[in-house]
Amino acid sequence: MNDVMLAIQQAFNEASVMTFWEAIAVMLALAYLILAMRTNIWCWSAAFLSTAIYTVLFWNVSLLMESVLNIYYMGMAVYGYWLWLHVPSVQQSQQHNVSSQLNITSWTLKTHTIVIAVTSLVSIVVGYGMANYTAAAFPYIDAATTCFAVMTTYLVAKKVLENWLYWVVIDVVSIYLYFQKGLMLTSGLFILYVAMAVAGYMMWRKKYQHTVVEQDKLSQQAISV
Repeated sequence: MNDVMLAIQQAFNEASVMTFWEAIAVMLALAYLILAMRTNIWCWSAAFLSTAIYTVLFWNVSLLMESVLNIYYMGMAVYGYWLWLHVPSVQQSQQHNVSSQLNITSWTLKTHTIVIAVTSLVSIVVGYGMANYTAAAFPYIDAATTCFAVMTTYLVAKKVLENWLYWVVIDVVSIYLYFQKGLMLTSGLFILYVAMAVAGYMMWRKKYQHTVVEQDKLSQQAISV
């Protein structure tokens, strides 16, 4: 009886510790998303800390690819910070000889179709390997969300407008995945993520349209001169 009570107490303590760190990761992840929506460069600092915590959490619940994904996120947080800080707008640099942050861009439907097809193929291959050679839970779903998140995080760093649309789909699938593994706070976070991804798309699209208008004005001025 004492052994049973000790095991229950230990499980409760472990769950409490996980919930504590999960709560911190959730708050940092929210900070990242809000700052990213505002194209604030400090979003990458919040992302780095959040993903460091999630790397350990996901490993502990056997979501192996999600854990590996968060290691990648940590690297992309460093890359994203550097890119947003140092890469200037070519158009504005040429016209005004000043440095500015990377502009939001939009990719064509053809480009997105190729990206989706290639990423889907990679997801299937990775999922097959996980299903047959690891003890990963939900290997194909885990692989798909991971592979698409890897690709989409790159789009965020490059400030591609459509990254938010990819996140909507990834987040919806992730809600099911995390709920099944008992990560309730993270599941709730991703429900909020869906709404915020839609809002992020609207905010970035407005900024993108403004940039296009400004570039058109500069082009017209250059032609008239």
